Amino acid sequence: MSHRRPVVVHKNPTIDEALGAVKAAISGQKTLIVAGNCWVDYSGRARSTLEPGERILIVKEDHSVLVHRPKGYEPVNWQPSGCIFHTRTKNGTLVLRAIRRKPRETMTVFFDRIYLVSVFNLIDKGQFSLYASEEDMQKAILLQPSVVEEGLRPITYEKKVEPGFIDVYGIDKDGKMVVIEIKRRIAGKEAALQLAKYMESLKSTANREVRGILVAPQIAKGVQSLLVTLGLDFRRLDPRKCTEILREIETKKLADFF
Repeated sequence: MSHRRPVVVHKNPTIDEALGAVKAAISGQKTLIVAGNCWVDYSGRARSTLEPGERILIVKEDHSVLVHRPKGYEPVNWQPSGCIFHTRTKNGTLVLRAIRRKPRETMTVFFDRIYLVSVFNLIDKGQFSLYASEEDMQKAILLQPSVVEEGLRPITYEKKVEPGFIDVYGIDKDGKMVVIEIKRRIAGKEAALQLAKYMESLKSTANREVRGILVAPQIAKGVQSLLVTLGLDFRRLDPRKCTEILREIETKKLADFF
C-alpha cells in the first residue's frame, strides 16, 4: 500500500535544489509555493516589471501562477491556468518562465535567494456554494427583471415612502405599478405586512393600479393565505440564481473588454 505524501518541504535550499523541486512539482501537477527574494518581468497585452523584493510564488495544479507581496490579498503578478513552463538556473538565479499561448503572454520570475520550497499533493473535492445577499438579489432583478416575471420594467430602487424604502419599484407588462419586497431567507408575515404598507402608501397618489410582489426563496407556513387576503403575489427566487446572473454579466463584461 502506497502512502501519499501531502507535503514536501525544502528549507533554505540551494538554487539547484530548488530547481529540482520546482521541476518535479510542475511536471507532477502539484501545488507549489516558493518564498524568497525575486523580481518579475511581464510582456503581453502590456509590459511591466516588478523590482526585487521578498515575495511568495504560487503555482497551482492547473498551471496558474500568482506572485504575492507580504501584504494584501491580490497578487501583484499572475497568469491564468494552462501555462507552459520553462525553468532553469542562470548565474546563480532560478528562472521560472510561465507562457500563455492565446493571447501570447510571458511572465518570468527570477529568484536569487530562496527561503522555502513547498510541494503539496492536495485533494479537494468539496463543492463551493455562494449565496447572494439581498443587495445582490436586488441587483440581479434590476439587471434581469424577467426572473420575477416577464415584461417587468424596473423604474427605481430604494424608493422612499412613508413606511420605509421600497426594494424595487416598476411597471408590469399591463402598465400596473409594481412594488417588490425582497427577502434572502424565508419570508414571514412581517414581510407581507410591510409590503402591504408600501402599497397603501402609493395608492393615494398613484393614478393606476398598484401590485405588490414578495420575492424570496420560500415563504413561512401560513403566509400564503395572508398574501391572498392582502392581494399580494409571491415569486420564488433562489439567491443562487441571482449569483449566477451577476457572474454571467461580469464574465460578459470581461469578455467584451478583451
